[in-house]
Order: sequence, then C-alpha cells, then structure tokens
Amino acid sequence: MNRTLEWTVRVELSEDGGTTRAEAVLDTGTAKLTGQGIARCSPQDPDVPTIGDEVAASRAMHDVAGQLMSVADRAIVESGAGRPDSAARPPYAWSDATA
Repeated sequence: MNRTLEWTVRVELSEDGGTTRAEAVLDTGTAKLTGQGIARCSPQDPDVPTIGDEVAASRAMHDVAGQLMSVADRAIVESGAGRPDSAARPPYAWSDATA
C-alpha cells in the first residue's frame, strides 16, 4: 500500500512573569490531539525567552506524542495485531535497524 499523508502541528506560546506556556495541537485530518507544556525561569537564571519557548514547546509536543502512542496502542489491540500491555512488549523505535 502506497500513501502519502500530511499532519500538521501548531504550537502556541505565551509568557507571563517568567512562566512560558505552550499548547501543541496535532491535526491528522481526522483527529486532533492537544498537549500542554510549561516552563518556568528560575530566579537565579538569566531571562532568555527562547529557552522557555523551547522547553515549554518540547513538553507540549511530548504530551501529544504520549497521547498519540496511546491511540496507536489501542489501535494495535483493536486490530488483533498484538497486546501492547504484555510482558514481551516490542520496543518503539528503529532498534532493529541499528542492531
């Protein structure tokens, strides 16, 4: 099966008083997943807004990634392709390609 899809991720950032908040929205065309992330500047650290943006955005995208993995796990179980909660759970990654 050959197919091409395009999913989009929108990340919105806001900062207030040393706290940066991020919301990441993954739009697959058929579903949307929304993740949240927060970063706080420590009082003894220099205020570098781009660092807060990067930390908050990465946390929001990590949240979305976890949700997406849960959706995939459920789809695997529903398709009868395996049981992701079993003790012999296969790794998620390219581990076979690097072995």
